[in-house]
Amino acid sequence: MSLKLVNARIFQRPFRLLSRGLVKRDIQVTYPDCQLATVATIPCSPLSTSKRAYSAPSTANRKFNVPIDFNNSSLLAHSSSTALANPELSGDLRATATTKKLNYFQAVNDALATILEEDEKACIFGEDVAFGGVFRCTTALADRFGSHRVFNTPLTEQGIVGFAIGLAAQGYTALPEIQFADYMFPAFDQLHNEASKYRYRSGGAPSFNSGRLVVRMPTGAVGHGAIYHSQSPEGFFLGCAGLKVVIPRGPIQAKGLLLEAAMGAHDPVVFMEPKILYRAAVEQVPTTPYRLPMGKAEILKPGKDLTVVTYGTSVYTCEAAISHVENLLGASVELIDLRTVRPWDKKTVEESVRRTGRCVVVHEASKTGGVGESVASEVTERCFLRMEAPVARIAGWDTHVPLAFEQFLIPDVTRIFDGIKKTLEY
Repeated sequence: MSLKLVNARIFQRPFRLLSRGLVKRDIQVTYPDCQLATVATIPCSPLSTSKRAYSAPSTANRKFNVPIDFNNSSLLAHSSSTALANPELSGDLRATATTKKLNYFQAVNDALATILEEDEKACIFGEDVAFGGVFRCTTALADRFGSHRVFNTPLTEQGIVGFAIGLAAQGYTALPEIQFADYMFPAFDQLHNEASKYRYRSGGAPSFNSGRLVVRMPTGAVGHGAIYHSQSPEGFFLGCAGLKVVIPRGPIQAKGLLLEAAMGAHDPVVFMEPKILYRAAVEQVPTTPYRLPMGKAEILKPGKDLTVVTYGTSVYTCEAAISHVENLLGASVELIDLRTVRPWDKKTVEESVRRTGRCVVVHEASKTGGVGESVASEVTERCFLRMEAPVARIAGWDTHVPLAFEQFLIPDVTRIFDGIKKTLEY
């Protein structure tokens, strides 16, 4: 049997349906306006199996590179008491607030709803956001707040961000969504040459800036996203003075940092959400609105022999690698989540490395041009006389994201373990 789609919106849509497992039968697509071919039948059997060979290899004989067990990660708050013990929350909130179990995209949705509710001049717009977006982050917001505040745009990233800058300059809180971080490059000129420079151009005028602008975008590897859906482009923003770039690791961080970005940052913010965590990372999240500080790193685990600096999805891979290091090598490793990668928290990292004498930086983005270059150079300049070994960078390889071999591009537990071991033995 087959499913017949007439006048498909875009040619890629059938393939997207298949790749997401939403269709279990062959798809027959009719394109009446196409003179070369009017009907195309796309067999779904190779893609309709429960596991893809390239994204779910056997892990039976593995010791290190096994799937991350988010349910047992100590970096996520699995209970209300753990969530409310966060010292960055206010004392009143910690004493009186309740929590709700949310995954990452639900926490983002909750934060966006709070912003729209508290700020009548806040607007959300982007490709397909009116029905919830590709990753469901804006689910039900259009129904709740109206199509004049949550609405779809044409497929033009440059236009989306340009429009957002104009709104922000006129006093609105603009919350555009770029469907994938890979698509932000047409808008890079708007972000770098317009948004980041508005306040400087105005001489600091309070009514002429784009400070109430938060550009959200899913980022990072997902296992099978390939060249256009798994990039980590945060390094491109490191030279953009005036922009802040945030990459939260989990639901609590996502909600608190997004509220701060939209309601307290006073600078344009690029808010990058690791897409693989949207459903994988689940926490008890405070129901009361709260904000977390931008530009401040968090020490997730104290240690005395080596400092690991990372952010986003890599914090969980590093957690697993550090567990093996401590069990097998007996070393004590400190783990730092940058959270904000521009500007990143130099003071916290410097103080840590001065204590441990060793530093390893881990991220999915390519080694060349990545955040690790900035961290390594600053650590070397500030801590050189206290260093016991050169700063090690464990990052994505300097190549395009491959489809079949994406798992080999990004740092895994074995590569991180090996990098830490070499640094300890230097």
